[in-house]
Parts: sequence; C-alpha cells; structure tokens
Amino acid sequence: MVIVAGQQRRHVHLTHWGAAEIESDGRQLTSVRPWREDPAPSRILENLATAHRHPARVDQPYFRQGWLEHGPDAAARGSDVFVPVSWETALDLLAGELRRVYGSYGPDGVFGGSYGWASAGRFHHAQSQLHRFLNCLGGYVRSVNNYSFGTSSVLLPHVVGDMGLVMGGATAWPVIAEHTDLLVAFGGLSPKNSAVASGGIGRHTMAPALASAVARGCRLVSVSPLRSDTDASLGAEWIAPVPGTDAALMLALGHVLDSEGLADRRFLDRYTVGYPRFAAYLRGDADGVPKTPEWAAALTGVAADRIRALARQMTAGRTLVTVSWSLQRAQHGEQPVWLGLVLAAMLGQIGLPGGGFGHGYGSTGDVGIPRRLSAPRLPQGANGIDSYIPVARIADMLLHPGAAYDYNGQRRRYPDVKLVYWCGGNPFHHHQDLARLREAFARPQTVVVHDPFWTASARHADIVLPSTMSVERDDIGAGSGDSTLFAMPQLTGPHAHARDDYDIFGALADRLQVGEAFTEGRTGRQWLLHLYEQWRSDMKAAGHEMPSFEEFWAGGSLEIPVPDPRQVLLSAFRRDPGGSPLRTPSGKIEIFSAVIDGFGYPDCPGHPVWLEPAEWLGGHPSRYPLQLVANQPRRRLHSQLDVGAYSQEGKIGGREPAAMHPADAEARGITDRSCVRIFNDRGSCLAGITLTEDVRPGVVQLSTGAWYDPDPGDPSFCRHGNPNVLTADRPSSALSQGTTGQLAMVEIEPYAATPPEVSVHGPPTYASASGIGGPTTRSP
Repeated sequence: MVIVAGQQRRHVHLTHWGAAEIESDGRQLTSVRPWREDPAPSRILENLATAHRHPARVDQPYFRQGWLEHGPDAAARGSDVFVPVSWETALDLLAGELRRVYGSYGPDGVFGGSYGWASAGRFHHAQSQLHRFLNCLGGYVRSVNNYSFGTSSVLLPHVVGDMGLVMGGATAWPVIAEHTDLLVAFGGLSPKNSAVASGGIGRHTMAPALASAVARGCRLVSVSPLRSDTDASLGAEWIAPVPGTDAALMLALGHVLDSEGLADRRFLDRYTVGYPRFAAYLRGDADGVPKTPEWAAALTGVAADRIRALARQMTAGRTLVTVSWSLQRAQHGEQPVWLGLVLAAMLGQIGLPGGGFGHGYGSTGDVGIPRRLSAPRLPQGANGIDSYIPVARIADMLLHPGAAYDYNGQRRRYPDVKLVYWCGGNPFHHHQDLARLREAFARPQTVVVHDPFWTASARHADIVLPSTMSVERDDIGAGSGDSTLFAMPQLTGPHAHARDDYDIFGALADRLQVGEAFTEGRTGRQWLLHLYEQWRSDMKAAGHEMPSFEEFWAGGSLEIPVPDPRQVLLSAFRRDPGGSPLRTPSGKIEIFSAVIDGFGYPDCPGHPVWLEPAEWLGGHPSRYPLQLVANQPRRRLHSQLDVGAYSQEGKIGGREPAAMHPADAEARGITDRSCVRIFNDRGSCLAGITLTEDVRPGVVQLSTGAWYDPDPGDPSFCRHGNPNVLTADRPSSALSQGTTGQLAMVEIEPYAATPPEVSVHGPPTYASASGIGGPTTRSP
C-alpha cells in the first residue's frame, strides 16, 4: 500500500508494551494514546512517535567499507565506516555472499538464530521471516531457549514435564484476586516488567488484579533487594536478602515446614517423588549442615525469626509462591525455581485456586492471562540440518568453533560459523561481557543485520539493511498469551528507503532461485488474507465461528476463544494424578530427578541445593564490594526505542540512571544525580546516580538497554551506561547453559573528568558512495 503525506489515518495498533490508538498524517505519527480498553496502560507507548522518524533510523542499505574493498573479512568490524549503496547493489552483493557461503560451507556455516523480540505482528515477525528464508536455502544453525527464562525452560520439563504448562497454564489473575490469602513473591511482582509481553498485550491486568486482592485482604511479601520490584501502593512487606541467596532462604523456609511437621505429607506422597531424599538434605543428614533459619540468616542477611515466622504464615491460609524470571538469570539459577516449586508442594496447595506455584508473574504481562486458542502465524518451513546452540552461548560458539560443551545431558560441539544473519534482535543488548562479544563478532567472515535503527548490532555488521517499523506496514497482531487479535493497518509510509523484511527476503530469494518457495506467489497483503482464512477454517473445525477477513479488518479486532477463563495451574493433575499425569518419568512433580542426577553435573545435582556463586556479597569481596543488579528497564522494552522521548527523559546527563543506597554513596563521596564510573575486571561504564533507601545496602541497580556506546580506544568502556560491559558471560550450569546476566560484583567512584558525549543516538560515520552501485539517494 502506498501512503502519501497528508493522508490522515487512525487505527488501533499493537506493540509489545500495549495497544495504542494512533493517528498519522501519512508520514508522521501525530497522536499516540493508550487503547481505551486497557485498564492499566504503559507509558512506554510515549517512545513510539518520537522514535519513528529519529535520526538514528537506517535510511538505506549500507556496507562496511572494509568488506566492500577487501571482501569478506572481519578487519575493523565495529569501528569501520559505512558506505551507502543502492538496493539493487545491496541485494546482488548479499545474494552472492549467501551463494558463496552455502556453496563452500553448507547450512552449518550460517548462524540464523537471530534471537530478539523484533516488533509485534504475526506475519512480519522478523525472526520467522529470516528462518523461513534460510530454510529455503537448506537450513541454518539455530539457537534454542531464550535470555528471559532460558534456565527454567531446561529445568522445568524435568521437574513438571512442560514449561508451557507452567507459563501458559498459570493460575489466572481473577482467581488470585478472589482466593489468595498470602502471596510470597521471590523477585517481586515488577509493574515495569508486567507492562510488556512478547507479541503484544491489549489489556494489562496484573495491577488491577493485585489491587483487588489487597482490598479483599490478601497480604503480599516481596522478596527482593529492590523495594520497587513490587508496586508501593500495594503495601507489600519488603524482605531484602543478599542478591543470589534466595535458594538459601527457601531452604530455611522448607526446614521450618519439615521440622515443625507443617509439610503436607499426604500431598507429597501422592503427587511428588523424591521428598525423603531432599528432606535428608534439609535436615543436614547428607552434608552435616541443617538448613535452619540461623544458617540461612548468615547467608541472606534476613533475620532467623522472620524466616521462621514467614514459614508458619505460609501454612495459615491459601498461599501462592511465585518466582520471577530474574532469579534464574544468575549462576545456579535452576535452584530457586526448583525450590519455589518444592515449597509450594510442601504446602500442599498446588492445583487449588489461589494457591500453589507461579513462575513469571511480574516478569511479563501475559503470565496470569488465561490461555487462549491459537492465532495465525507464518510457517517457517523445515530446517535441513539439526545444528543448534543454547542461545546464551553465542560468543563461545564464535570464539571456539569445534569446542566441546555440556548441555542438558548431551556432549555437544560448537559449529564453525562463517556468516551471521540477524534480523529483529540486538545481541549487544541482551548478551553479557560485551567486550568479549565484540571480540567474538570479529570472527565470522560476514555479519548481516536488518534493523530500523543504528543499534550496536547494526554498527558491528558488514551489511546493514533498513527495515520498516510495524507502523509502516500491514499486519495482524496478537500476543503470545493475549486473547485479542488486532488488525494492524499501515499508518505511515516507510522511513526513507526502508523495506519490509518480507520484501527484502523475497528479492534475495528470487536472486537465489528459491523465490517461489519463499513467497508461494503471494504479496505481503495476500499472506495476511491467506493466514487469517486458514486460521479461520481451523477455528471453524474446532467449533468456533470467526468473521471473514474483510469484516475483521474493518472491525479492527476480535476476541480469540479462551477455553478456561478461570484456569488454575495443575488443577487437572491434582484432581486425577493417574488420569492427568505430568510428562515427567514418574508422572509426578520431581523433587528429586533421577535424570538430572544421572547427568552428574556438580553445578546442578538431582535435587535443589544451595550452591555458592562465584560473585556475591558473601564472597568476601575486596576490590569490587558492591553487588550490581542489572534488571529490566522501566522506560522501554529491553533496548527498543531507547531514542524515544520517554526513555530519554529518564536519563541523567544523557546517561542511564543507576541507583544505590545513600550510605554506600556517602562512603565513596558520591552525590545525587552526579556522573559515576561503575567498573570491575571485565569493563566499566558511566551512569547518572540516584540515591534511594529503596535499594538494599551493598547493592547498585543499573538497568539493561542503554545502547552500547564503546570508547573507540577501549570497547570494554561504555560511555552510555550499558551494564553488560560488567556482567559475566558464564552459564547458569552445565544443565541449562542459561544466561547469568542479572548479577555481578562492581565498584563505583565519582567520575571527575568531563564526561564524553554519548554518540550512539545518531548515525555512524559514512563514507562516499562514489563508484559503488551507482548513485544513491540519501534521506535527510
């Protein structure tokens, strides 16, 4: 569809952080307001209009100068200048490079994991488009799991048989609001994290549900080093343990339940396996160390009397034990998740309304939303090879091709990747130890990135192709758990010479003789009609009548049926464990897993335990005595739209804000809203500091997502405030190989020099396009 400037348009549009009523003049977004049906909209929507035509948008195809002049190599990648080229030149050169790599190395030479959230939309989902395209060429090395809950996604199938059951089948918020008496939230119930959901969210329901629960008399206990991890208006009790010691606290709670005869032995006997072996560990029979409240107090800093009282309170009514995703993004992150489930089993309330276990409440907006039926989606085709890595091992793969590693009971080897293709993601946001990742990105022969913006990943590529934003194309939107399906008509024309990923891949596919396989002869709009009508037919076969595509498109949205609006996690299993067994070897909850035990991993044994992390406040730190908590940001989703007005308003002196306790600041001569340097052996960054007693002493909080702005002479120094120059690129365990980016040990000092300018909110340095693909048209 061609949209001309001055053409007024008004539609509801879905984003990862909410639905918005948007108006445009065909070129600019003139108004962005929350959808009127959203009871608790997010202000992150305010980033959209100001980011849409920002100077950091990629305006046309670019190639790194060294790659153009010398052919595929990594010299100066990340610091080289870029040369603008025409679309025809870009597509011809990239098609030739793909032909070369596939011809010389096969699909095993191409990494297409392309992890990242991209934009909302069922058809223009960037990762799906890339995977479909690469599958047409024979396949690619893929990635498995994610950075959000990758550790849990490996652990929980061993323990309850199905990660999707725990996430999609989580007890619904209305049930919690009506039945829960005590909600103990390890990691809190973060209002900022619940503002976003993968694929989009129409109605934010956590805040009103919690307010209703509290008004009825439900008590909340937030266990986190940050008071802000639960909304202050809810009046939650704040327990602030040493970061990374939640497993010790949970073990002590379990010890009280066991030693005082408060554990529900009938539930444990009927619905679980392995409790006697775990109980022996609790009591100290296995290692001579009873996991008493006094033992835990020395590790966690939480008073033994408070631990003991909390355990007793948890037995006094309907109690829900929740564990946030943040706890498993740490070394030995399997342990608190496993222990949260074990505590819920000891209370005997799993499968009851308002009781039991939850994982991800407050970590995303769609946990607690009842599971809907399926939504339309683009088929990706079949991958011709079965080569993959755990997603958080991207740097290891690039740095150590052929090296062996353990993963979930397997002994695997990293593939030798020659070309990296990234579409809709930013590894320089979500990965750890960015100086090491930068070194890793210097190893492949070619790196290709599609992106609307000049992110750090685009700046570390050889070939950068400009993608449209979701407001610049037609699509269908529905979040992974949300029941509303949105029509998303195009609101503006593309920025400068940006193209839809589908059109880019279609043009490449034609050049590589797989055009028909990729497009099946359809335009993007024809795909929307095809996918919708195919889904509509499937829904009709299941007994649900849906409107025609034309009626849906004109109406703007529809509701996808929800089979059980009052779902309760594991309720069918509780009613009939024999008739509805779990997909574990025993058919029950595995407090002890013989399978995991058989792997023989010292960092993840057969039942949950306390394992001391390499970096924590209890490790007698000297050079780096502060615990960094690198959590998710409040003013954006990850690094998306960091150039937007709402994100920028939260900066201090143009840098990401960090928070620390006033006593820690006073000891270092640090004043409020000053510029500081945060550092350790891996790297350093600048930040603007805020002083607050809502952070536990000894802790500093710095959110992820500030666009990585490395100093030209020292890539381990970020001038903008990205905490991943400080975090360690080490796995949670050999079981999951998950990320551990939540915690690190650091020191902070005042930054006495004049702070350097932040350079990443504009385009990089361009070279002349003379003689390369003919003349190019530059946007203003």
